[in-house]
This record gives sequence, structure tokens and C-alpha cells, in this order.
Amino acid sequence: MAKRVLVADDEKNMRWILEKNLKEWGFEVILAQNGEEALNLFLEEEPDLAILDLRMPALDGMSVLEKIRSINDKFPAVIVTAHGDVDSAVRAVRLGAVDYIAKPFTMEELRITLLRALNVGELNKEIEFLRHEAAGPAVLIGQSRKMSSIFQLIEQVADTSATILITGESGTGKELIASAIHNRSSRCRKPYIKVNCGAIPENLMESELFGHEKGAFTGALNRKLGRFDRAQGGTIFLDEMGELSPNLQVKLLRVLQEREFERVGGVETIKADVRVIAATNRDLEVMVNEGRFREDLLYRLKVIQIHVPPLRERVEDILPLVEHFIQKYSSELNRDKLRIDNNVIDVLKKYNFPGNIRELENIIERAVILSAKGTLSLNSLPREVLKKSLGPRREIVTLPEDGVSLEEVEESLVRQALDKADGNQTQAARLLGITRYALKYRMEKYNIDLKICFNKPE
Repeated sequence: MAKRVLVADDEKNMRWILEKNLKEWGFEVILAQNGEEALNLFLEEEPDLAILDLRMPALDGMSVLEKIRSINDKFPAVIVTAHGDVDSAVRAVRLGAVDYIAKPFTMEELRITLLRALNVGELNKEIEFLRHEAAGPAVLIGQSRKMSSIFQLIEQVADTSATILITGESGTGKELIASAIHNRSSRCRKPYIKVNCGAIPENLMESELFGHEKGAFTGALNRKLGRFDRAQGGTIFLDEMGELSPNLQVKLLRVLQEREFERVGGVETIKADVRVIAATNRDLEVMVNEGRFREDLLYRLKVIQIHVPPLRERVEDILPLVEHFIQKYSSELNRDKLRIDNNVIDVLKKYNFPGNIRELENIIERAVILSAKGTLSLNSLPREVLKKSLGPRREIVTLPEDGVSLEEVEESLVRQALDKADGNQTQAARLLGITRYALKYRMEKYNIDLKICFNKPE
């Protein structure tokens, strides 16, 4: 895709000359005749490079440069100065200009300067990528058989161009898996653009995805690049795919089939060098049967399908996840790492986790904040988790208002068990949930004589 250069100069002839030569060199050109217009176009058009004349009405080139750098301190810009204006050139570089060029200049001088500035811009992007890598991408955690199969599939499909559909309940980690796929692909140094299809109003969604041209609708004062424009060369992650309207389903189908699209109100066909990963917590096949989702789009989306199971179906992953979140929040909150009470994991394994991993993370963050004595204990867990994990207590005996003698109750239960077992001590002990030796001890304690009670030998 051609690099986009913003040219800001108040001289009409200079704009014309620069536009003509830049287009011959293969650049796409955006023209501004003053500083204010240049700043607005920078925000709307998102160029790759700017050529800013130092002397312009309203906002001069230096002021525009300051504002641009406050928004994106890595953006490459070249300042055009008058011959001999060394002080201004030095100030521009101090403000973050990649380079400057003094009038009059030849087109070859300009071309070399622009290429050098673009190389610096690409180098800055590479540095940011390496910093991100050094910090470490979000990790995938799980030791269950189901998650191991998913990890293996991620490695197999990551470095392909196949469209991927990730399904599963909310909070299972679908976005994390999409990010892992991008980071393991050859597109990892290119943009990774995320779109929540359920969070953008339907009437704005087409413009968000594909952009629009100036005048396409009321309020479209300038061209706007869409998410597919910004994702060129990289990956676009479409979360909550089931929320797309029928009209947008048709347009997305065309992108997947033809690898091209048009901006709203535009006639130019734009090639889409974009890998698509989609995710949903809805059953798209049911939606197809109900006529709410296109069957052909579903087939295009699930060239590779990854289903992420809910946490309740992979309880083996609870312990490593708990350890990970304890480490994460202990570090963030500058707390000592908590020791885990064994009973906690047993209780968590019995819990249903309607919110899946996201809910578990919230539980552990809360525990790290509130836990006393450096231990993640049952008291650290929310009451609702304990209630649903342990279940309601079964009241075997109703306690009378005036109380009761535990010894009388115990003796009564021992006699009842022996009676039900017809004097067989082994069966009676089993009914009481104790050993035969414990039963004999209680028989001696309460002077229960089998010969007298049952008229039979022991």
C-alpha cells in the first residue's frame, strides 16, 4: 500500500510541484494550505509522513509539529525552512522533526530526505515492537488436555493466511487467543486492530470498518480511514461477530471472498491485505437456522474454528491460573506473594464460574487486596463462591429451643443403629459412618450390652 504524505504549504505553486513529484515517486498525497488544516488532516487521514512549511498563516509549521508530536511522539515529519534559517532548523529537530530541508532545494534532495524520514519512522515502529516483545506478550495458561490441543492448533495455523473463528462463552480468553495467533505470525510487526462489533452503533459500523470519503454523508467533512485500512499488512480481530447487521455481513463476505472493499461514498476499490480473526459467544449455526446470520459468511469465517471450553470443563487449569493471577496482582500492588490454602483450590474446582477466567481473575485480585497473614484462604473468597461451591448445609437434626444433651443424642443414635442392624456391629458402624472399634467404644461408654438388648451372643 502506498505511503501517505501530508504536505502543508500556503504557496499554491509549491503544493502543486510537491504533489506532482510525490505522486510520480509512488506516494499518496494529502494537501493542506495552512497549519490548522494540516492538523485536522493529520487527525482525519493518519498519514505516514508530513512535510511542513515553517512559515504558514494561523498555525506555523513549528506549532503544527508540536501538536503532532504531543499526539504521536514517534511520527516522522520534515520541516521546510528558508535558506540560512539555521536556528529554526535546529529548533525543529529539537522538537522532534526527523529532518529539515532549506529552500531552494532540488527534487532529488527532497526525495532522499523523505526516504530517510520514512526509514526513521519504520525504525521507530520496529523499536516499539521490540519493546513490546521484551515486555512479553500476554501468556496462554492451561495444562488441561483441551487447552493443550488449542495451543497446538494455534502453532499450526498462526503463520498462515487462513481466516479463523474463535467461539466460546464470555470470559474464556478468546481475545487472548486471537492476540497469540497474530503475535506468532509473520504479520506480527504489522498492525493488530481490534473491533468490538457489539460496542459500535449500527449506523456507524460501516464507516468504522471501511472508512468514508469526504461528503459521503452529513458530517463527513474529511476522508476517514476505516479499521481495514489501518490493518493493512496485519490482522483485524472482529469480536462479537454475531452482532453484525445483515447489510454488513454482506460487505464483510465480499472482503473475505475478493480481498477488497470501498469506503462509504467512494468509488475506489481498495485491496485488503488483512488477516481476519473473528470471535463470538453466540451459536452462529443456530442464528443461520433462524435467518439472522448468513450461512456463506459462516463458512468463510470458520476456515479454522477454535472452540474455547468454559473453565468449569477444564478444572485442571484453575491452579495454574490462580498462581498466575496471584503473581500478577502481587507484583502490581507491591504485595508479598500469597500462599495458597489447599482447601481454596478444592472449593474453586466445585464452583461453576459463569464468568469463566475473567471472573476467576477478579476473585484473585480481590483476594490479594483483602487477604490477611499472607494466605489465600477460604475467608478470602467471596461469600457467593463459597455458598455455590459448598452448597447449602443439610440439617439432619433440628435443635430444640431449650437445647439438647449431645451424649443423649449420641447414645440414642448408637442404639437405633444397632437395632436397624439387628445387633450386627459391622453393619451398625457402617450406618453411623464410624469404625467398628469406635462403635464398641461408645457401646461400653453407654453400657449397651448386646446379650441383654438382643438376647443373642456378640
